[in-house]
Amino acid sequence: MRYTTLGASRLEVSRVCLGTMNFGRHADAAVAHAVLDEAHALGINYIDTANRYGTAERPHASEEILGEWFAQGGERRERTVLATKVFEKTADWPNNEGLSALNIRRACDASLRRLRTDRIDVYQMHHVDRQAPWDEIWEAFETLRAQGKILYAGSSNFAGWHLASAQAAGESRRWKLISEQSVYSLAVRDVEREVLPAARHLGIGLVPWSPLAGGLLADVAPGGRRGDDTFLTRLAAHADQLERTRELADEVGVSLAVLAIAWVGSRPGVTAPIIGPRTVAQLRELAEAADVSIPLEIADRLDQIWPGPGQAPEAYAW
Repeated sequence: MRYTTLGASRLEVSRVCLGTMNFGRHADAAVAHAVLDEAHALGINYIDTANRYGTAERPHASEEILGEWFAQGGERRERTVLATKVFEKTADWPNNEGLSALNIRRACDASLRRLRTDRIDVYQMHHVDRQAPWDEIWEAFETLRAQGKILYAGSSNFAGWHLASAQAAGESRRWKLISEQSVYSLAVRDVEREVLPAARHLGIGLVPWSPLAGGLLADVAPGGRRGDDTFLTRLAAHADQLERTRELADEVGVSLAVLAIAWVGSRPGVTAPIIGPRTVAQLRELAEAADVSIPLEIADRLDQIWPGPGQAPEAYAW
């Protein structure tokens, strides 16, 4: 496994991040724990979750399952760079969603209890809160850090100007985002216009989610529902692109999914694509992407098959 630092920090993370959205949904606790053990065996130390990854019956399942795993000991927690998120509604009562100081501190304490740990290594804003002043947000993060509950700050689903605003507002408090989670794949390249250039300029590591475009680039629908009508429509719409990409994967000697993840991981400014396996076998396959180098000629051909939007403002102005 290869490692790199997360954004402008000194924090070392594996070149793929284990996403745990499937825990409690498509992987029960026993399978999830086996996946986590295998991740450590493969050298993956970067694990991402959120306070609302779960089901209607068990809305916090992912954090709870991770907490049960940490409780088994064996340096599981010590060997993990743990990232979780705050923003989503957790109760039908005011101040239980968004990025108010009250909800940030309340949600952090709740996540710590579920995760059975004393700290969150990277505490991430799951979405921008247009109503929350940055002074209020950073003051809450500052308090949590002073209490020893969080170490670093990250964001998710931010626009480029949101990243710039966050860094500017945090400067006086010596707070900076070190990571941004954005949707990014061969099929969805919107972040290349402004988010990725902003992140690189501001010292923020991009951590792409859905690098397989919801299963499109692995020929597997989310949750393994291969016969889903919407997914089949997407497959048909991209049939020619997928066939040409499979041919390139054969040339490199990897699966379609591994090529797609390796391409995302090779992009300048990207720290670690998030992989979300449901089984140990899937984890072993997808983790291969961290060690795959894509020849320049293959990368050029992928650009022709899946063209990007171009960087702003050249993409739409002279």
